Amino acid sequence: MLRGICRICDMPPKKRARGRPAKSAEATPDQVTEETEIRRKKTQKSKSAGKEGADRDAPVGKAAYCHWLMKSEPESRFENGVDVKFGIEDLKALPNQTGCWDGVRNYQARNFMRDMKVQQLAFFYHSNCKEPGIAGLMKIIKEAYVDHTQFDRSDAHYDASSKPENPKWYMVDVRFERMTKRFLPLAELKKYHLQHKAEGGALGSLALFTRARLSVQPLSAEEFDFVLSLEDRDPI
Repeated sequence: MLRGICRICDMPPKKRARGRPAKSAEATPDQVTEETEIRRKKTQKSKSAGKEGADRDAPVGKAAYCHWLMKSEPESRFENGVDVKFGIEDLKALPNQTGCWDGVRNYQARNFMRDMKVQQLAFFYHSNCKEPGIAGLMKIIKEAYVDHTQFDRSDAHYDASSKPENPKWYMVDVRFERMTKRFLPLAELKKYHLQHKAEGGALGSLALFTRARLSVQPLSAEEFDFVLSLEDRDPI
């Protein structure tokens, strides 16, 4: 959920320094042959172990998502004296209609943002308001980087336990894409969800209802396309 004053931030991650290989003394042909064979065996062993390790560490059944739903609050609400209001009109009003999606303080939501790639689309969802629902679309234009607000004592989402040398929280940059042709209210989406859950359909497992508390949620291509198609249908 976008919290506090949204502003464009450019805090590139630190680059890991790469050491150059040291130059070795010139070897004799016999040494070269022997050392080459030793290196070849070590390399084979290392590749085999690496493959086994990768297989063990690979996440089982993790889906690769490329569409998202991101929640933010369009009505004023104060946390620690700071108004966290940020609706789609606020995003449109920013320079280049671009801002950073800061303030996410849930590990699963953070991890989903880490999975985001440039050019992917997300629904802008108005939450915690009189009529929650999808108001428009935005595009990811910068992949996850350190959320500076976690270190700002004046920010509503300051986290004293997070340190610059080991930050906990990340954000992405988004750009307004367009409004949906009509507002897609939560109540209508829930009707489709319940219908599809009972009879089969695209929204039967929609995270908006199965993981409702998450402020950043993934959608399958089928879910995204179905939700987007609703803007051309009459409300139910």
